[in-house]
Order: sequence, then C-alpha cells, then structure tokens
Amino acid sequence: MHGVRRGVLITFEGVEGSGKTTQAKGLVDWLCEREIPHIFVREPGGTTVGEAIRSILLNPEHKEMHQKCEVLLFLAARSQLTYEKILPAIQQKKVVVADRFYDSTYAYQVCGRDLSPRLISVFNRFATAGIRPDLTFLVDLDIAKGRVRGVFDDRMETAGKTYHQKVREGYLKLAHRAKKRIKILNGEKLLDDLKREVVDYTKAFLIRKGYKL
Repeated sequence: MHGVRRGVLITFEGVEGSGKTTQAKGLVDWLCEREIPHIFVREPGGTTVGEAIRSILLNPEHKEMHQKCEVLLFLAARSQLTYEKILPAIQQKKVVVADRFYDSTYAYQVCGRDLSPRLISVFNRFATAGIRPDLTFLVDLDIAKGRVRGVFDDRMETAGKTYHQKVREGYLKLAHRAKKRIKILNGEKLLDDLKREVVDYTKAFLIRKGYKL
C-alpha cells in the first residue's frame, strides 16, 4: 500500500429495501478477492456494546421510545464503533466499509423526526471524533418498491410511509449538497450491474488515494 497515508471510510446508505447491504457486501467480496486490507461494519452495531444498543433500538416492542432517546442511542452505538473499530482500521491504512454511518442520522432523525440539524451535526462530530466518510454510495429507490423486497418488522422499518418518504427525501437533499462525496446509485438496476458500478467507482477512488491495485 505504498503511497497510502491513511485508510479510507466508504459508507453505504439508503432506505429500507434499497439493497445497500447487498452492495456493501459485494464490495467487501471484491476487496477480499484483491487482498486489500479492510473491515466491514454495520450500524447500529458492529461492537458488543453497539449490538446491545441495536437490540434496544430496533425492538418493535419499544414503540414508546422518544425521538431524542432514539438519536442518542444511535450516536452512542456509533461512537463505540468509531473508537473501537473504525479509527484503528483507518490508522492501519485499511479500507473501512460501513453499512450506514452518520448520514443515516441526518435522513432518519433530522428529516424523518424533524430534529435540529445544527444540534445533530454537533453531536455527530462529537460521537465520531470528527471523522467523515471519504466516499458514500446512496442506493436510491422508491420506498414502495423497497417494501416488497423483504420482511420488515423492526421498530424503524415499521414506521409509516410518510416517515420513510421524508427519509428518502432527506438522503437526496444531502446528496445534492455533497455531490463530490455521495454517489447516487439507481436501486432499480440489476444487482450485478450495480455491483460492477460500485466496484469500478471504488477502484478509481482507491487508486486516487494511493492504493496499488
């Protein structure tokens, strides 16, 4: 990895059923094939502490959870993941692939729950030591089409249609603001076509960052 100064953080975002997890795992498979040092993490979770928080956050029995409690739990899990897994990996010049990161909080809590963007931005920086994704893939898909792709039964997934539409709109608004970082993918494309697009884009990105592929 001659020429690489630090590792990179590549995140995948999208509404429920968009296929973001499938594409994230596809990129991980490619990294394995090329023997590029990497780790794969998910949010919320990815650590023992984070997985415990995940079980609380997504439990459908916790319908009474207040939106401020919700966002603080997400941030707590993210902070543990950042310090336990992401920061060390970046220092070791690894590629970090994350199934969701702080853009999810903007979409799901700022836009979806109408929380203060300024306050959440401060909390996010605090929780992540100021780390930002180097590259983000947003797998965009109509929420109605995403709902027919699987079984959705956790507390976040079962929120109403209006909520999830606000989440999608929030993602697209964010992508418009961060065009250099966020690559929008058409979630209606065939899985193999999407994977090829992700791999090709990532390969060019890593070469620019000094990785020898």
